[in-house]
Amino acid sequence: MQEINKNNYNQFFNQILQKIEKARYQAFQSINSHNITLNYEIGKTIITEQDKHSWGKSVVEKLSIDLKKAMDGAKGYSVQSLWNMRQFYLEYKDLPELFELACNVPWMHNMLIVQKIKDNEARKYYLTATKEMAWSRAVLLNQVKANAYEYYLTLPKQSNYEKALPEHLSEQANEALKSGYNLDFLGVTKPVKERELENLLVGKIKDFLLELGYGFCFIGNQYKLILNTKEYFVDLLFYHRILKSLVVIELKTVEFQPEFAGKMDFYLALVDEQLKQKDDNPSIGIILCPTKDDKEVEFVLNLIHKPIGVAEYKLTKELPEKLKGKLPTAKELSNRVFNIDNELKNKR
Repeated sequence: MQEINKNNYNQFFNQILQKIEKARYQAFQSINSHNITLNYEIGKTIITEQDKHSWGKSVVEKLSIDLKKAMDGAKGYSVQSLWNMRQFYLEYKDLPELFELACNVPWMHNMLIVQKIKDNEARKYYLTATKEMAWSRAVLLNQVKANAYEYYLTLPKQSNYEKALPEHLSEQANEALKSGYNLDFLGVTKPVKERELENLLVGKIKDFLLELGYGFCFIGNQYKLILNTKEYFVDLLFYHRILKSLVVIELKTVEFQPEFAGKMDFYLALVDEQLKQKDDNPSIGIILCPTKDDKEVEFVLNLIHKPIGVAEYKLTKELPEKLKGKLPTAKELSNRVFNIDNELKNKR
């Protein structure tokens, strides 16, 4: 028997594994769609019969008890579950497009969206993102809390993925990139250096992974790359399971500068050469900055060949509306400190 070549076998193994995972996913999608449609129909029937016979809330409680008896204690038909089905039907009965999207995500994801999101366009965004990025319920909840839809509307995504990657991969990469990231879970209330910010993120890597979204697997920080006798260190290195790509994240504590993209381009070339496996897709870069000039970013990314995205992050939430305008601006605060300092010098 001829000796099995390791690289050939790994490719063979991955082909089989991908076929199995694809078949399982398709089976799940089929069963899930059936269950969502069933719950919708149950909700519809409850409302129809309540209206027809002028039944009140007690009929839902009786229905729950009788269903459990008839189905030998089967789960999923509690009083609350039946009320959820009723609400689900009411929310989507006149919105066939949203209902079709809802059939592609799990029931508990659907209820989270129905109960926490009231705007239909926002629901469309979260349903679509959940399906395409395979968000877990925890990730979906985090995206909702972080106002991902509002970021999507107000902050354009900026990358050269469309130019630097094949079409199917560029679409997925663009979905993985957010227009803005909310890092208020770090509890930062004063200026920090880049290394401090990095250490804080590593210390709360689970929270950061939730903010990044589904598919990111953390490899390490200050990951060393060597070229000849020189050493280089990337801030954060991830692997994305859906994209099948290594992802380099560089953290900046100042406004985006053109040289950031050049440095990331260099890092990605090293990562592709030294770390990327044969069956991996091209490595992707994300530069996180507290602020950026959109025109400048667009101009710079058009000159770069490696796939790079640039996004802003926030370390603290915005002030409550009632406090806006009542606290001094940074300039006013600086002037006050300057005046106080002068007064103290004059007294000495």
